[in-house]
Amino acid sequence: MSPCHQDNRESSIPPLESGDRLSMGEFLRRYEAMPEVNKAELIEGIIWLPFSVRVEHGSTQAAVGGLLWKYQIMTSGLEAGVHATIELDECNCPQPDAYLRILPEFGGQSQTRRGYVISAPELLAEISGTSVGRDLHEKFNAYERNGVKEYVVWRVFDRAIDWFVRRDGRFERMEPSPDGVCRSEVFSGLWVNVAGLLAGDFATVMSTLQAGLATAEHAEFEARLAGTKSSSESSN
Repeated sequence: MSPCHQDNRESSIPPLESGDRLSMGEFLRRYEAMPEVNKAELIEGIIWLPFSVRVEHGSTQAAVGGLLWKYQIMTSGLEAGVHATIELDECNCPQPDAYLRILPEFGGQSQTRRGYVISAPELLAEISGTSVGRDLHEKFNAYERNGVKEYVVWRVFDRAIDWFVRRDGRFERMEPSPDGVCRSEVFSGLWVNVAGLLAGDFATVMSTLQAGLATAEHAEFEARLAGTKSSSESSN
């Protein structure tokens, strides 16, 4: 029996409780039976229910979501989202604060089924306040193991952003370039002005992103995605 499996032989559906150990199937069954709960996660087989959301978390999540949404609308073949439940593996069903993925018809590594994202999106982002320990340990390990290519953690109280990129199957920290910009290795043209983001200087953040979107590398990335879709359509 899987270490994160728990049988449920009762006719009623028990509620989710933080700290319980469940399989993904049982976790989703209980979660779907609790429409009043809008965020619950299964991380390494253990249920986590969040506390109340502070304004710092809400505002920083809006900034990250807006940045990824802007990049998505300027790049065909992508999907950005927030708070979507993702089926990673039998013991991990997170609900990250934001994600950016390449759609499957454009060569992306994730799918959708029953309204859920299946397998790892290329980029996941977490806004970490009191959850920083879990985000940089249990979630870090689960995301690394399941093939997430880039993982961004905004440590709200530390006023710091960690950007990890997958190299040789492991996450490595990506430091900003001398101009203070992190440039995604997966999504060409996704340039993030870290200092501007931390300072709430969104005009600078958007100006930096716009500069990335105007590069030849971004145009080549779009062309590559379009070519993948055309090849897939012609082979069907």
